[in-house]
Amino acid sequence: MNTLSVKNLSISHLKTKDDVNSRLVGPLNFDIKSGQILTLMGASGVGKSTVLNWLIGAAQPTFNIEGEAILGDVRIDLLPTEKRRVGILFQEDLLFPHFNVGENLAYALPAEVRGKSARRAAIETILDESGLGGFCDRDPSTLSGGQRARISLLRTLVAEPQALLMDEPFSKLDTALRQQFRQFVYERVQAREIPTLLVTHDAEDIPDGGEVLELLGSIEKHV
Repeated sequence: MNTLSVKNLSISHLKTKDDVNSRLVGPLNFDIKSGQILTLMGASGVGKSTVLNWLIGAAQPTFNIEGEAILGDVRIDLLPTEKRRVGILFQEDLLFPHFNVGENLAYALPAEVRGKSARRAAIETILDESGLGGFCDRDPSTLSGGQRARISLLRTLVAEPQALLMDEPFSKLDTALRQQFRQFVYERVQAREIPTLLVTHDAEDIPDGGEVLELLGSIEKHV
């Protein structure tokens, strides 16, 4: 079981022509325990997505960033993206249109699962457990929005991330589907004991009893 910790994170725009840094975030500190979902909220432009990009190693070079990200006992901000073991789920499902469902999942399946038959069996088991049995050979274009969203999450999870980031993953779904997919996500995150950071504008997305961290410009507010 791992804890995702962020320590003394400060994000500023690079120095302007007046040689003054413009502070965007921080100093920011939080810990997310195994199976916990921390919700990060705030107005547009306060740096929520930049925090996620920094955690996966994809922050833009236009920012000056200081701080530490520790997953378990490893300081992951010093590692290349592919070594961090951090998954991310976006607003868009980003399924590969030229792959069927099984091939989309196989793309993220760990290399330790060897052999075509073994990989196929692993994928079919994952789909069966998620109420998507028989979907392995389906074309993504034939899926509903909710089915695509679930496949996207499963592709993230089969990579066995040690932490999960979610950037407005429910925002493009209608109200009924949003509630169903939200429950689908939270149940699987908690069952796998994955520390999870959720960015959202919608208070309805906050898990029951979940902790909220609100970004207010260069300050933070725990709720």
